[in-house]
Amino acid sequence: MNLLKLFIAIAIVESNLNPNAFNSKENAAGIVQIRPILVKDVNRISGKKYTLEDRFSVRKSYEMFCIYLTYYKPKTYEQAARMWNGGPKGHLKKSTLKYWKKIKKHLDNRKTIWYIIRRK
Repeated sequence: MNLLKLFIAIAIVESNLNPNAFNSKENAAGIVQIRPILVKDVNRISGKKYTLEDRFSVRKSYEMFCIYLTYYKPKTYEQAARMWNGGPKGHLKKSTLKYWKKIKKHLDNRKTIWYIIRRK
C-alpha cells in the first residue's frame, strides 16, 4: 500500500490540499484534518511528542498518518481510509462507507498522481 498516495487522496477530500484548514466543530486541523485524540494516540504509540500545532505541518501530519496506519495495520486502502475517518475500528463502521467512496475517487485521480510526482 502506498501511504503517500492515500495521504494525498485524503488531503484532497479533507482540506483540498490546504495545510491551514481548520474545522472548529471537530477541532480537526491541517491538510488531513487531524483531531487531538489522534495526536494523543500517535504520541502513545510512538513515544514522540507531537503537538496540536504540528497538525498544520504537512511533513508532521504525514509522519503521524504513517505512524497511525502502520500501527493499526490496515490491509487495504479501504480499511486504511475508513480507519482514518472512524478510528482504529472505523473499517467496521457503516458510517465510514460514504467517506471511503469519496477517497476512492481520488486514489487514481490524475491530480493525486501529479502531486506525488512533483513531490519526488
